Amino acid sequence: MVIPQQPIGNPVEHEYATAVLLLGALSVFCCGILGPIAWVLGRRALNEIDASGGAQGGRIQVMVGHILGIIGTILMVCTAILALLLTIGGHG
Repeated sequence: MVIPQQPIGNPVEHEYATAVLLLGALSVFCCGILGPIAWVLGRRALNEIDASGGAQGGRIQVMVGHILGIIGTILMVCTAILALLLTIGGHG
């Protein structure tokens, strides 16, 4: 029976973990255009963390940033639609 090699010690945090979290938070609170960036970087980082077999950490940070990026993107689209409707409709 072969036992798979597990990394020794704590896993190293993924290089994009903090960036994805920051971009996701900023996309929700002030700059919606950062949402798609957090969404794409978060998905890429999650795939790399899963493929590393436990050698890379920061999954929770990346997941939270990824979800915040999705929420920020949805809020940005809703705001753009509302602004468009107000522009087209005028002030009645």
